[in-house]
Amino acid sequence: MRNAITISSIFFFLFTNTQLWSQKDTKHFVDAQKKLFSCLENGESLSFKEAVFLVENTAMDNFGSIESFEKEVQHFVNLIILWNERNKRSLRYSGKDYDEVLLRSSIFHTLMDTTRILFKNDTLIQHPIRYDFDDIFGTNEWSNMFVTKLLQTGKGNCHSMPYLYKIICDELNISCHLALAPNHIYIKHRAEKGGWYNTELTSASFPMDAWLMASGYISLEAVQKGIYLDTLSEKESISLCVLDLAQGYNHKYPDNDGAFVIECCDLALKHFPDYVNAILLKAETSLKQLQAMQREMKYTYLKEVTAIPEGKAKWDEMNSLYMQLYKFGYRQMPEQMYVEWLTSLKTEKEKYSNKNAPGAKKD
Repeated sequence: MRNAITISSIFFFLFTNTQLWSQKDTKHFVDAQKKLFSCLENGESLSFKEAVFLVENTAMDNFGSIESFEKEVQHFVNLIILWNERNKRSLRYSGKDYDEVLLRSSIFHTLMDTTRILFKNDTLIQHPIRYDFDDIFGTNEWSNMFVTKLLQTGKGNCHSMPYLYKIICDELNISCHLALAPNHIYIKHRAEKGGWYNTELTSASFPMDAWLMASGYISLEAVQKGIYLDTLSEKESISLCVLDLAQGYNHKYPDNDGAFVIECCDLALKHFPDYVNAILLKAETSLKQLQAMQREMKYTYLKEVTAIPEGKAKWDEMNSLYMQLYKFGYRQMPEQMYVEWLTSLKTEKEKYSNKNAPGAKKD
Protein backbone atom coordinates (compact mmCIF):
# COMPACT_ATOMS: atom_id res chain seq x y z
CA MET A 1 0.00 0.00 0.00
CA ARG A 2 1.43 3.38 -1.01
CA ASN A 3 2.71 5.44 1.98
CA ALA A 4 0.74 3.19 4.30
CA ILE A 5 2.34 4.55 7.48
CA THR A 6 1.60 8.23 6.80
CA ILE A 7 -1.72 8.21 4.91
CA SER A 8 -3.95 8.32 7.97
CA SER A 9 -1.95 11.06 9.66
CA ILE A 10 -1.82 13.16 6.48
CA PHE A 11 -5.58 12.78 6.02
CA PHE A 12 -6.14 13.92 9.61
CA PHE A 13 -3.78 16.89 9.21
CA LEU A 14 -5.32 17.96 5.91
CA PHE A 15 -8.89 18.13 7.14
CA THR A 16 -8.49 19.14 10.79
CA ASN A 17 -6.21 22.06 9.95
CA THR A 18 -8.57 23.28 7.23
CA GLN A 19 -11.45 22.97 9.70
CA LEU A 20 -9.57 25.01 12.33
CA TRP A 21 -8.97 27.73 9.75
CA SER A 22 -12.61 27.78 8.67
CA GLN A 23 -13.91 27.91 12.24
CA LYS A 24 -11.66 30.88 12.95
CA ASP A 25 -12.60 32.86 9.84
CA THR A 26 -16.28 31.88 9.51
CA LYS A 27 -17.56 32.34 13.04
CA HIS A 28 -20.73 34.07 11.80
CA PHE A 29 -21.70 30.91 9.89
CA VAL A 30 -21.02 28.74 12.93
CA ASP A 31 -23.10 31.09 15.12
CA ALA A 32 -26.00 30.96 12.65
CA GLN A 33 -25.82 27.18 12.56
CA LYS A 34 -25.99 27.08 16.38
CA LYS A 35 -29.16 29.19 16.36
CA LEU A 36 -30.80 26.92 13.81
CA PHE A 37 -29.64 23.89 15.81
CA SER A 38 -31.19 25.32 19.00
CA CYS A 39 -34.46 25.91 17.16
CA LEU A 40 -34.66 22.38 15.74
CA GLU A 41 -33.10 20.43 18.61
CA ASN A 42 -34.05 22.40 21.71
CA GLY A 43 -37.30 24.01 20.65
CA GLU A 44 -35.98 27.55 21.07
CA SER A 45 -38.20 30.13 19.41
CA LEU A 46 -37.16 31.06 15.89
CA SER A 47 -39.77 31.89 13.29
CA PHE A 48 -39.38 31.04 9.62
CA LYS A 49 -38.96 34.77 8.93
CA GLU A 50 -36.16 35.02 11.48
CA ALA A 51 -34.48 31.89 10.12
CA VAL A 52 -34.57 33.22 6.55
CA PHE A 53 -33.12 36.57 7.60
CA LEU A 54 -30.47 34.89 9.77
CA VAL A 55 -29.24 32.76 6.88
CA GLU A 56 -29.30 35.53 4.29
CA ASN A 57 -27.66 38.09 6.57
CA THR A 58 -24.95 35.60 7.51
CA ALA A 59 -24.11 35.13 3.82
CA MET A 60 -23.89 38.93 3.54
CA ASP A 61 -21.49 39.14 6.52
CA ASN A 62 -24.18 40.54 8.83
CA PHE A 63 -24.52 43.83 6.97
CA GLY A 64 -28.30 44.06 7.35
CA SER A 65 -30.68 44.51 10.27
CA ILE A 66 -33.72 42.46 11.19
CA GLU A 67 -35.61 45.72 11.81
CA SER A 68 -35.13 46.84 8.19
CA PHE A 69 -36.12 43.39 6.91
CA GLU A 70 -39.25 43.36 9.07
CA LYS A 71 -40.17 46.87 7.95
CA GLU A 72 -40.12 45.83 4.28
CA VAL A 73 -42.21 42.73 5.04
CA GLN A 74 -44.64 44.85 7.07
CA HIS A 75 -45.12 47.13 4.06
CA PHE A 76 -46.66 44.20 2.18
CA VAL A 77 -48.64 43.08 5.21
CA ASN A 78 -50.20 46.55 5.61
CA LEU A 79 -51.17 46.72 1.95
CA ILE A 80 -52.68 43.25 2.11
CA ILE A 81 -54.76 44.15 5.15
CA LEU A 82 -56.04 47.32 3.41
CA TRP A 83 -56.85 45.44 0.22
CA ASN A 84 -58.55 42.69 2.19
CA GLU A 85 -60.76 45.18 4.06
CA ARG A 86 -61.86 46.80 0.82
CA ASN A 87 -62.72 43.50 -0.85
CA LYS A 88 -64.59 41.66 1.90
CA ARG A 89 -67.22 40.19 -0.40
CA SER A 90 -65.27 39.92 -3.62
CA LEU A 91 -64.43 36.21 -3.48
CA ARG A 92 -66.77 33.61 -4.96
CA TYR A 93 -66.42 31.11 -2.15
CA SER A 94 -68.89 29.99 0.51
CA GLY A 95 -66.89 27.85 2.95
CA LYS A 96 -66.81 28.50 6.69
CA ASP A 97 -63.13 29.42 6.29
CA TYR A 98 -64.08 32.32 3.98
CA ASP A 99 -62.12 34.93 5.93
CA GLU A 100 -58.85 33.01 5.77
CA VAL A 101 -59.30 32.03 2.14
CA LEU A 102 -60.04 35.67 1.29
CA LEU A 103 -56.88 36.75 3.09
CA ARG A 104 -54.85 34.25 1.05
CA SER A 105 -56.46 35.68 -2.08
CA SER A 106 -55.50 39.19 -0.95
CA ILE A 107 -51.88 38.10 -0.47
CA PHE A 108 -51.84 36.54 -3.91
CA HIS A 109 -53.37 39.64 -5.51
CA THR A 110 -50.98 42.06 -3.78
CA LEU A 111 -47.90 40.07 -4.79
CA MET A 112 -49.01 39.14 -8.30
CA ASP A 113 -51.05 42.15 -9.56
CA THR A 114 -50.67 45.92 -9.57
CA THR A 115 -52.44 47.05 -6.41
CA ARG A 116 -54.02 50.50 -6.11
CA ILE A 117 -55.60 51.55 -2.81
CA LEU A 118 -57.03 54.95 -1.93
CA PHE A 119 -55.82 55.80 1.56
CA LYS A 120 -56.12 59.21 3.26
CA ASN A 121 -56.62 61.02 -0.06
CA ASP A 122 -53.57 59.33 -1.55
CA THR A 123 -53.41 56.40 -3.94
CA LEU A 124 -51.04 53.70 -2.77
CA ILE A 125 -49.58 51.76 -5.68
CA GLN A 126 -47.74 48.46 -5.35
CA HIS A 127 -46.36 46.85 -8.48
CA PRO A 128 -46.32 43.05 -8.68
CA ILE A 129 -43.20 41.03 -7.95
CA ARG A 130 -41.68 39.47 -11.05
CA TYR A 131 -39.77 36.31 -11.83
CA ASP A 132 -36.09 36.98 -12.49
CA PHE A 133 -34.77 34.62 -15.16
CA ASP A 134 -31.20 35.83 -14.64
CA ASP A 135 -29.10 33.34 -12.65
CA ILE A 136 -32.16 31.44 -11.43
CA PHE A 137 -30.20 29.02 -9.23
CA GLY A 138 -27.85 31.62 -7.76
CA THR A 139 -24.88 30.03 -9.49
CA ASN A 140 -23.10 33.31 -10.18
CA GLU A 141 -24.42 35.25 -7.20
CA TRP A 142 -26.02 33.39 -4.30
CA SER A 143 -27.87 36.50 -3.10
CA ASN A 144 -30.13 36.16 -6.17
CA MET A 145 -31.94 33.51 -4.11
CA PHE A 146 -32.64 35.88 -1.22
CA VAL A 147 -35.92 37.31 0.02
CA THR A 148 -33.81 40.36 0.87
CA LYS A 149 -33.03 40.81 -2.82
CA LEU A 150 -36.69 40.29 -3.76
CA LEU A 151 -37.82 42.97 -1.31
CA GLN A 152 -35.23 45.42 -2.62
CA THR A 153 -35.70 44.84 -6.35
CA GLY A 154 -39.20 43.41 -6.76
CA LYS A 155 -37.68 40.44 -8.61
CA GLY A 156 -37.32 36.92 -7.28
CA ASN A 157 -37.42 33.25 -8.16
CA CYS A 158 -38.98 29.97 -7.05
CA HIS A 159 -36.89 30.14 -3.87
CA SER A 160 -37.41 33.70 -2.65
CA MET A 161 -41.00 34.17 -3.85
CA PRO A 162 -42.61 31.28 -1.92
CA TYR A 163 -40.41 32.13 1.07
CA LEU A 164 -41.81 35.68 1.11
CA TYR A 165 -45.34 34.36 0.66
CA LYS A 166 -44.97 32.05 3.66
CA ILE A 167 -43.43 34.81 5.77
CA ILE A 168 -46.42 37.04 5.03
CA CYS A 169 -48.87 34.23 5.84
CA ASP A 170 -47.09 33.66 9.15
CA GLU A 171 -47.28 37.38 9.94
CA LEU A 172 -51.04 37.27 9.31
CA ASN A 173 -51.43 34.07 11.36
CA ILE A 174 -52.86 31.99 8.53
CA SER A 175 -51.73 28.49 7.57
CA CYS A 176 -49.28 28.04 4.74
CA HIS A 177 -47.22 25.04 3.63
CA LEU A 178 -44.17 25.03 1.42
CA ALA A 179 -43.92 22.10 -1.01
CA LEU A 180 -41.10 20.80 -3.19
CA ALA A 181 -40.59 19.76 -6.79
CA PRO A 182 -37.28 19.28 -8.64
CA ASN A 183 -35.36 22.60 -8.40
CA HIS A 184 -38.60 24.21 -7.25
CA ILE A 185 -40.60 25.40 -4.24
CA TYR A 186 -44.27 26.32 -4.29
CA ILE A 187 -47.22 26.73 -1.89
CA LYS A 188 -49.98 24.37 -0.82
CA HIS A 189 -53.16 25.52 0.93
CA ARG A 190 -56.25 23.67 2.07
CA ALA A 191 -59.77 25.03 1.83
CA GLU A 192 -62.90 23.56 3.44
CA LYS A 193 -64.48 23.42 -0.01
CA GLY A 194 -62.24 21.89 -2.64
CA GLY A 195 -59.50 20.52 -0.39
CA TRP A 196 -55.82 21.03 -1.14
CA TYR A 197 -54.78 23.41 -3.91
CA ASN A 198 -51.48 24.77 -5.20
CA THR A 199 -50.46 28.41 -5.35
CA GLU A 200 -47.72 29.05 -7.90
CA LEU A 201 -46.02 32.46 -7.76
CA THR A 202 -43.67 32.08 -10.72
CA SER A 203 -46.66 32.06 -13.09
CA ALA A 204 -49.33 33.69 -10.89
CA SER A 205 -51.57 30.64 -11.12
CA PHE A 206 -53.22 27.79 -9.24
CA PRO A 207 -51.97 24.74 -11.12
CA MET A 208 -52.88 21.12 -10.56
CA ASP A 209 -50.23 18.59 -9.54
CA ALA A 210 -50.38 17.40 -13.15
CA TRP A 211 -48.23 20.29 -14.29
CA LEU A 212 -45.44 19.05 -12.03
CA MET A 213 -45.85 15.44 -13.10
CA ALA A 214 -45.89 16.45 -16.76
CA SER A 215 -42.28 17.58 -16.56
CA GLY A 216 -41.14 13.97 -16.48
CA TYR A 217 -38.70 14.62 -13.63
CA ILE A 218 -40.97 13.47 -10.82
CA SER A 219 -41.18 9.71 -10.63
CA LEU A 220 -44.09 7.82 -9.13
CA GLU A 221 -41.73 6.54 -6.41
CA ALA A 222 -40.85 10.12 -5.42
CA VAL A 223 -44.53 11.02 -5.06
CA GLN A 224 -45.40 7.84 -3.15
CA LYS A 225 -42.56 8.43 -0.69
CA GLY A 226 -43.61 12.05 -0.17
CA ILE A 227 -40.36 13.42 -1.60
CA TYR A 228 -42.26 15.84 -3.82
CA LEU A 229 -45.76 17.36 -3.98
CA ASP A 230 -46.21 17.04 -0.20
CA THR A 231 -46.65 19.71 2.47
CA LEU A 232 -43.71 20.62 4.69
CA SER A 233 -43.96 21.02 8.45
CA GLU A 234 -42.46 24.03 10.23
CA LYS A 235 -39.36 22.05 11.19
CA GLU A 236 -38.97 20.85 7.62
CA SER A 237 -39.25 24.44 6.41
CA ILE A 238 -36.54 25.51 8.87
CA SER A 239 -34.48 22.59 7.53
CA LEU A 240 -34.59 24.27 4.12
CA CYS A 241 -32.94 27.28 5.77
CA VAL A 242 -30.24 25.05 7.25
CA LEU A 243 -29.37 23.82 3.76
CA ASP A 244 -29.46 27.40 2.46
CA LEU A 245 -26.83 28.21 5.09
CA ALA A 246 -24.64 25.36 3.84
CA GLN A 247 -25.00 26.48 0.23
CA GLY A 248 -24.23 30.08 1.18
CA TYR A 249 -21.09 28.81 2.91
CA ASN A 250 -20.09 26.89 -0.22
CA HIS A 251 -20.53 29.97 -2.39
CA LYS A 252 -18.53 32.18 -0.05
CA TYR A 253 -15.80 29.63 0.66
CA PRO A 254 -15.64 27.34 -2.39
CA ASP A 255 -12.41 25.71 -1.21
CA ASN A 256 -13.75 24.68 2.20
CA ASP A 257 -13.09 21.18 3.52
CA GLY A 258 -16.76 20.15 3.55
CA ALA A 259 -17.03 19.57 7.30
CA PHE A 260 -19.40 22.48 8.00
CA VAL A 261 -21.54 21.66 4.98
CA ILE A 262 -21.96 18.04 6.05
CA GLU A 263 -22.86 19.14 9.59
CA CYS A 264 -25.62 21.30 8.10
CA CYS A 265 -26.82 18.43 5.89
CA ASP A 266 -26.95 16.09 8.89
CA LEU A 267 -28.94 18.61 10.92
CA ALA A 268 -31.42 19.17 8.09
CA LEU A 269 -31.79 15.43 7.47
CA LYS A 270 -32.39 14.70 11.15
CA HIS A 271 -35.57 16.77 10.98
CA PHE A 272 -36.38 16.18 7.30
CA PRO A 273 -35.06 12.67 6.54
CA ASP A 274 -36.35 12.59 2.96
CA TYR A 275 -34.97 15.99 1.95
CA VAL A 276 -33.40 15.03 -1.36
CA ASN A 277 -31.46 18.28 -1.77
CA ALA A 278 -29.71 17.68 1.56
CA ILE A 279 -28.94 14.07 0.60
CA LEU A 280 -27.57 15.23 -2.75
CA LEU A 281 -25.43 18.01 -1.22
CA LYS A 282 -24.02 15.62 1.36
CA ALA A 283 -23.16 13.09 -1.37
CA GLU A 284 -21.54 15.76 -3.53
CA THR A 285 -19.57 17.09 -0.55
CA SER A 286 -18.39 13.58 0.30
CA LEU A 287 -17.17 13.22 -3.29
CA LYS A 288 -15.35 16.54 -2.96
CA GLN A 289 -13.62 15.28 0.19
CA LEU A 290 -12.61 12.05 -1.53
CA GLN A 291 -11.20 13.99 -4.46
CA ALA A 292 -9.17 16.17 -2.07
CA MET A 293 -7.80 13.01 -0.46
CA GLN A 294 -6.98 11.58 -3.88
CA ARG A 295 -4.99 14.70 -4.81
CA GLU A 296 -3.17 14.75 -1.49
CA MET A 297 -2.19 11.09 -1.78
CA LYS A 298 -1.39 11.47 -5.49
CA TYR A 299 -3.59 8.52 -6.37
CA THR A 300 -4.36 7.89 -10.04
CA TYR A 301 -7.90 6.62 -9.46
CA LEU A 302 -10.43 7.88 -6.96
CA LYS A 303 -11.29 4.41 -5.65
CA GLU A 304 -7.71 3.98 -4.45
CA VAL A 305 -8.67 6.04 -1.39
CA THR A 306 -10.54 2.98 -0.10
CA ALA A 307 -7.13 1.50 0.76
CA ILE A 308 -7.25 3.46 4.04
CA PRO A 309 -10.05 3.23 6.64
CA GLU A 310 -11.04 6.92 6.42
CA GLY A 311 -11.28 6.74 2.65
CA LYS A 312 -13.22 3.47 2.70
CA ALA A 313 -15.76 4.86 5.19
CA LYS A 314 -16.26 8.04 3.17
CA TRP A 315 -16.52 6.06 -0.09
CA ASP A 316 -19.19 3.76 1.35
CA GLU A 317 -21.13 6.70 2.79
CA MET A 318 -21.13 8.54 -0.54
CA ASN A 319 -22.36 5.51 -2.47
CA SER A 320 -25.04 4.84 0.13
CA LEU A 321 -26.33 8.40 -0.31
CA TYR A 322 -26.44 8.13 -4.11
CA MET A 323 -28.23 4.78 -3.81
CA GLN A 324 -30.77 6.37 -1.49
CA LEU A 325 -31.46 9.07 -4.09
CA TYR A 326 -31.90 6.38 -6.74
CA LYS A 327 -34.38 4.45 -4.59
CA PHE A 328 -36.30 7.68 -4.00
CA GLY A 329 -36.70 8.04 -7.74
CA TYR A 330 -34.74 11.29 -7.75
CA ARG A 331 -34.09 12.93 -11.11
CA GLN A 332 -32.19 16.20 -11.49
CA MET A 333 -33.78 18.58 -13.97
CA PRO A 334 -31.27 20.43 -16.20
CA GLU A 335 -31.40 24.23 -15.91
CA GLN A 336 -32.47 24.80 -19.51
CA MET A 337 -35.23 22.21 -19.16
CA TYR A 338 -36.37 23.94 -15.97
CA VAL A 339 -36.56 27.33 -17.71
CA GLU A 340 -38.58 25.82 -20.56
CA TRP A 341 -40.85 24.14 -18.04
CA LEU A 342 -41.49 27.42 -16.21
CA THR A 343 -42.16 29.19 -19.49
CA SER A 344 -44.63 26.54 -20.62
CA LEU A 345 -46.42 26.76 -17.29
CA LYS A 346 -46.99 30.45 -17.90
CA THR A 347 -47.90 30.21 -21.59
CA GLU A 348 -50.13 27.16 -21.06
CA LYS A 349 -51.61 28.34 -17.77
CA GLU A 350 -55.16 27.40 -18.69
CA LYS A 351 -54.13 23.85 -19.50
CA TYR A 352 -52.88 23.16 -15.96
CA SER A 353 -55.06 25.56 -13.96
CA ASN A 354 -57.17 24.28 -11.07
CA LYS A 355 -60.48 26.02 -11.73
CA ASN A 356 -61.78 24.98 -8.30
CA ALA A 357 -59.06 26.75 -6.35
CA PRO A 358 -60.44 29.73 -4.39
CA GLY A 359 -59.47 32.87 -6.23
CA ALA A 360 -58.89 31.12 -9.56
CA LYS A 361 -60.58 32.57 -12.60
CA LYS A 362 -63.62 30.58 -13.64
CA ASP A 363 -64.62 29.87 -17.21
